[in-house]
Amino acid sequence: MEHAELDRREQDVLALERRSFAGPGAKERAIREELGLAPVRYYQLLNALLDDARALAFDPVTVNRLRRVREARRAER
Repeated sequence: MEHAELDRREQDVLALERRSFAGPGAKERAIREELGLAPVRYYQLLNALLDDARALAFDPVTVNRLRRVREARRAER
């Protein structure tokens, strides 16, 4: 069975995660201005994408990096 493609918003979320941001608040500002999302909603979508096989197929480097970060944070708790 073939996986469906990520939609535009899902692709945009991953693209934003590939970028680096200078200064406090820069990423949150980009989330609001470029994606039209509240940061809380953005992180909910991002977290769901990290468990989505379509996202892994679309951008394995970013998804695997973020999965490692998420697991490290969980291990700290």
